[in-house]
Amino acid sequence: MISTLLVANRGEIACRVFRTCRELGIRTVAVHSDADENALHARVADAAVRLPGSAPSETYLRGDLIVKAALSAGADAVHPGYGFLSENADFARAVLDAGLVWVGPPPEAIEAMASKTHAKKLMGLEPLSTVTAGDLPVLVKAAAGGGGRGMRVVRELAELDAELTAARAEALSAFGDGEVFVEPYVEGGRHVEVQILADAHGTVWALGTRDCSLQRRHQKVIEEAPAPGLAPALVAELHELAVRAARAVDYVGAGTVEFLIADGKAHFLEMNTRLQVEHPVTEAVFGIDLVALQLQVAEGAVLENDPPRARGHAIEARLYAEDPARAWAPQTGTLHRLAVPEGVRLDTGYTDGDPIGIHYDPMLAKAVAHAPTRAEALRKLSGALERAEIHGPVTNRDLLVRSLRHPEFTGARMDTGFYERHLEELTRAAPDPYAPLAAALSDAHGRSRFGGWRNLPSQPQTKRYLMGGTEHEVHYRHTRDGLTAEGVRVVHADARLVVLEIGGVRRKFEISRYGDQLHVGPTALTALPRFPDPTTQQAPGSLLAPMPGTVVRVAEGLTTGAAVTAGQPLVWLEAMKMEHKISAPTEGILSALHAAPGQQVEVGTLLAVVQPNEPL
Repeated sequence: MISTLLVANRGEIACRVFRTCRELGIRTVAVHSDADENALHARVADAAVRLPGSAPSETYLRGDLIVKAALSAGADAVHPGYGFLSENADFARAVLDAGLVWVGPPPEAIEAMASKTHAKKLMGLEPLSTVTAGDLPVLVKAAAGGGGRGMRVVRELAELDAELTAARAEALSAFGDGEVFVEPYVEGGRHVEVQILADAHGTVWALGTRDCSLQRRHQKVIEEAPAPGLAPALVAELHELAVRAARAVDYVGAGTVEFLIADGKAHFLEMNTRLQVEHPVTEAVFGIDLVALQLQVAEGAVLENDPPRARGHAIEARLYAEDPARAWAPQTGTLHRLAVPEGVRLDTGYTDGDPIGIHYDPMLAKAVAHAPTRAEALRKLSGALERAEIHGPVTNRDLLVRSLRHPEFTGARMDTGFYERHLEELTRAAPDPYAPLAAALSDAHGRSRFGGWRNLPSQPQTKRYLMGGTEHEVHYRHTRDGLTAEGVRVVHADARLVVLEIGGVRRKFEISRYGDQLHVGPTALTALPRFPDPTTQQAPGSLLAPMPGTVVRVAEGLTTGAAVTAGQPLVWLEAMKMEHKISAPTEGILSALHAAPGQQVEVGTLLAVVQPNEPL
């Protein structure tokens, strides 16, 4: 039996596996990069081994170092998690060759299915060898890994070469494998998958369906089980295809077979030879622990002939440190507070006060709700996210709440184009208009202007805040009776709580402060100085880094003085394992170019300046 397990991963999934290990009495070993030295997964493990460096290519993609770490820490088994080396057959072989237990499928099964090009051939499908205008739109896709990395939709033939280059670079950085392929892009379909679990004795379970249609950049955002609204015959077909795929490669362990459902037909996408991020919804519906079952299968256990019976409905929402209104730009900083109401499962790799860096995926946590019906699960999860305390960088929390309540989603009419159609309305700022006033009154608490009695009216006080990307100015007064503001009655105001009576209804505003940043309930605000600093003004046409990251390349032949067109890509940044394109804001002349490949930049770093053409 397994006594000590090393998880060859980081963050949320490492913490998730460790939790099951503690329940089973298995000792745990973490590996960590220098950037993750104080990360939660390194802190909660029984032992931790350093992988020198911070970039994935130096650390979590170094199978040789991970095997060495397992042996030096006395581990007798390795769990790969998901991402990084989880679908790397050579790594699986290296683990087995070192005499360790591999908690995953046989290397031969990984080779057959983890490469999407091989998997499609096995299922009788072929990627496109050449692309013509008649094939458009097409999808460029990484052959290895998942999570949306190395994927690009191409709608114009002239863009294909550039997108192939970007996809290869992104896939190489994320998975250590730059192979990509091209396939037809099916629009308007639903992304549905089947969870499988197989033992080494011939039993294969099909553990229901999951719908993962709500995606951004081909990475899942909201998942649920079972997939709603599928005809029983189609569900049976999906189960049969998934089991057939597993048996075709003598699969052992947990895996997922993914399909695109369009016009009532199933189109095979790929098989993921690992545990999926969204596995908790299947666990909730079937009342099982998939990690515990993975460990038991790796120890040689025999599964029952039939899986447990499914009960109820479960929905998972991924909380990302990113700004959906700014092209999903990842955010960094300190996560001051993360808490959700009781009754909702929260899987995370962070605790209060942890830093969010630039090197890895921006996912902070997964919130999962289970209830007897889909409608109840939707209400439970959206309400919990709305009330959650998430203090720190910008997140996609508001987007998640609005998505869960959108009629297209509540009516189970969603498809993979959901965010392309609805992103603008879902990210339209709708902050609480009274939050800035509550912040100002809280800040003014105890700062009475009256050192003694004065029979003179107080002058209005003014405070400015940045909220939802917009500046807000509020006014209040100090009086002998306390703080007052127009249009409301101030019932109570102190440093942590403000109570306002608005139209006869009392509302409570809980206040948290972190330097210049405040959180008034779920609303984030930044206190602004009374007078803006003129030295912070940038010249028109300045291109600033929207996030911290690394300049990976500059447009070929781009030099100062070159003419550029509006929307022309100029600089590419890599942050949190994704590439981000910086384009010219207008037609003009490149008057300055400060970015260079390999350069590390912070938010607001000046990359280039485009001087707009003078109007004719």
